[in-house]
Amino acid sequence: MSKYLVIVESPTKAKTISAILGNDYEVSSSMGHVVDLPTSKLSIDIENGFAPHYRVIPGKEKIISQLKSKAKGKKAIYIATDPDREGEAIGWHLQDRLFKDKMVFHRVVFHEITAEALHEAFAHPTHLDMDKINSQVARRVLDRIVGYSLSPLLWKKVVRGLSAGRVQSVALRFIVEREKEIMGFVPKTTYSVEAKLKVKEAILEAKLEKYKGEKAVFQTQEEAQACIAELEKEILTVHNILKKESRRNSPPPYTTSLLQQDAFNKLHFSSQKTMLLAQKLYEGAEVNGTMTGLITYMRTDSFNISLKAKQEAKEFIHKVFGKDYIPEKELRRKEKKGAQLAHEAIRPTSILRDPDSVRKFLSSDEAVLYELIWKRFTASNMKEALFENTKITFTSSNAQFASQGMRTVFDGFLKVWGRDENEILLPELHKNQPAAFEQLSTSSHTTKPPARFNDASLVKLMEEKGIGRPSTYAPTIYTLISRNYIRRQSAAFVPTDLGIRVSDLLSKYFDQVINESFTAEMEEKLDEVEEGRMSWTKVLEDFYPAFKKQIEQAGAVIKKEVELSDKKCPQCGNPLVIKWSRKGKFLSCREFPKCRYAESITTEISCPLCKEGKLIERRNRRGQVFYGCTKFPLCRYTARSLPSDTPDDASPAQGAQADTSNEQKSTET
Repeated sequence: MSKYLVIVESPTKAKTISAILGNDYEVSSSMGHVVDLPTSKLSIDIENGFAPHYRVIPGKEKIISQLKSKAKGKKAIYIATDPDREGEAIGWHLQDRLFKDKMVFHRVVFHEITAEALHEAFAHPTHLDMDKINSQVARRVLDRIVGYSLSPLLWKKVVRGLSAGRVQSVALRFIVEREKEIMGFVPKTTYSVEAKLKVKEAILEAKLEKYKGEKAVFQTQEEAQACIAELEKEILTVHNILKKESRRNSPPPYTTSLLQQDAFNKLHFSSQKTMLLAQKLYEGAEVNGTMTGLITYMRTDSFNISLKAKQEAKEFIHKVFGKDYIPEKELRRKEKKGAQLAHEAIRPTSILRDPDSVRKFLSSDEAVLYELIWKRFTASNMKEALFENTKITFTSSNAQFASQGMRTVFDGFLKVWGRDENEILLPELHKNQPAAFEQLSTSSHTTKPPARFNDASLVKLMEEKGIGRPSTYAPTIYTLISRNYIRRQSAAFVPTDLGIRVSDLLSKYFDQVINESFTAEMEEKLDEVEEGRMSWTKVLEDFYPAFKKQIEQAGAVIKKEVELSDKKCPQCGNPLVIKWSRKGKFLSCREFPKCRYAESITTEISCPLCKEGKLIERRNRRGQVFYGCTKFPLCRYTARSLPSDTPDDASPAQGAQADTSNEQKSTET
């Protein structure tokens, strides 16, 4: 019989740890949190120090009973949950629910699931960090108060069942405000002149920089063509050759934010998918018959790397690439304010475990994410890359052209990380050398609106603004999509009508709470609680009075508006009004519930299949947008986009249709 009980969050993590610790340790999973605030009510005693009222999560009673049974007769109980606020809170609740005073209770903390890390942690057990627990309690209570106060106002103004959150509402505001920028953007087109120049036998491309002493930017194509007509008479010579050496430093190892950004940009993974895959790599896979944790803990904002990992990387780089690729002095990264320096950056648990050696033990998605992490860590420990940049200017009596070139002098970390740009090699020229026009042409440049946010750019902005923390980026995006506040369109986030309405309402009445400055300030206060420099109740005491006043003021003035449409009810003749559901807008009889007639708001585009119905935007059970016919189920046309955009994208009774029949019925009724 085992002597000790070890409790972790997940079965996979339990399996990996059990294989390392051996028979003396029984490792069991709590399957995440075992207690939480019940959803049926606020569950916060505001009048008595904001005390939270927890209860066992429905369905977790059996797990608690099993853990209690396993704890009997054990010499010691070890809590080995994740090394963050949530992991600490899980351990705290487990201790409260499971253990008697006479039981020996330990907390073990590690940032990678390897034999060395586990043996070190179990040789030096510690205790639960109450400061970290208090920070988690403060966040949970704060978010519950904000959510449960704002949501009823959304029900009153928009539709019942909506919800708001302290972090998610700020992220939604970013997306909505960006969409409004795009809608109001006025493009501007300018023109420039480009040339192919011949110098002896060499042909090189150049751009007109100055013309008659002015910057060579033309407002019309006619102006640019007139310039070309004059240039054809000019005689060019090489005026100057400037060569400069530049350095490109190796990138830092991954934090959670940087990993999510690169996984989206390079692998096209959503933030949620990236974190799920990283969780699997952290918890371990069976490699050559042994359960092995492959990366360090994936929720971190620190660039810190252990001395052992640095030394192993140095030896590996020296052996594989040579001593020239090892930095002459230790690389130091500037940590962002508030970074948890006790954590490490995300790295492979061993650089010797290269991507090719583990690929066959992983799924294809796990393998490419591991390769990305391995390459980033290896590159982060390598020497900078050196480049030679060349600029050649050609002049005539009225014009100045320039040609830019670049070549790699030393590839450094790019040996592993790869190049983002191609070399442009220029011929060896000398001053006063004549050049002839081989070709002259114009090119247009139209200004573009700011890009919509995607997983990478939104996570980057949230980190820059201090909105949320590594553990909240992916869940925030998931929540906004699942609540139909935003949707993906070609990998970008587009706010729905419902999302815009919710964001505008919150911004109008709660601008002091739903803004980036307030949210970032609250994150800093939660960090202070974790560091033991502030009481968690003080955070709530400072926040609540002003927030309560805003809630009361908004509640007194917010009223549900009635938007009349230009249609009449076909059943009773009264006007149809525009109403909202969680899926968007629809038309309903003004006399509801006396008259229950309702209809969808269509796109006014005729169905290309039956020619009688109109197309309407729908959403399937996975949250994907598609277009269906209002004559459903008589007509089963579906398309992922409107026919005017992609006419080949439709297929009767296929694609989204198999997943949406119930949804069409429920929306129309």
